[in-house]
Amino acid sequence: MKKDIILCGVGGDGIVSVAKIISDAALNVGLNVKQSEIHGMSQRGGSVFSHLRLSDKPIFSDVIPEGKADIILSSEPMEALRYLPFLAKEGWIITNSAPFVNINNYPDIEKVMAELKKINNCLAFDANEIAKTVKARSNMVLLGAAAPHLEIEFAELENAIRHIFGRKGEEVVNSNIAAIKAGRDAK
Repeated sequence: MKKDIILCGVGGDGIVSVAKIISDAALNVGLNVKQSEIHGMSQRGGSVFSHLRLSDKPIFSDVIPEGKADIILSSEPMEALRYLPFLAKEGWIITNSAPFVNINNYPDIEKVMAELKKINNCLAFDANEIAKTVKARSNMVLLGAAAPHLEIEFAELENAIRHIFGRKGEEVVNSNIAAIKAGRDAK
């Protein structure tokens, strides 16, 4: 088993938390994990990304080469487009279709989505709307949508959420679990 995942978005969207949950779940089932992340711009709404590599064999680098990512998980469509060169031929893009317009020259969203939809394995949906229905954050909805492609049992993701967010209380844990279930069911 090997999964190379690019997680990307805008600072404050919870991309680093999603990477932590996947890493925690992978470690709990005995997988090797390497991660590299850039989140210095998180307070400014800048680009945030993480390379996350999971394998049942040793991993020697934490950086995913271009053309080798199995999944690009993005909280924002323009960020998914930015990392498109990393996607493997049969890889998946899972992205929020709702843009976070934080720059004056943000490209036309219809053109961004048209480029993403050229990819055979593209799941783009409004994670923000789904998140509102379960009173959670869209990053957890996106994690749920990615879950079938991770090769990690869904229950392990739930356990990782309990472990990571348990100190914040049962309400936070339950809303995050509801969000990943809603994302898993999004089509």
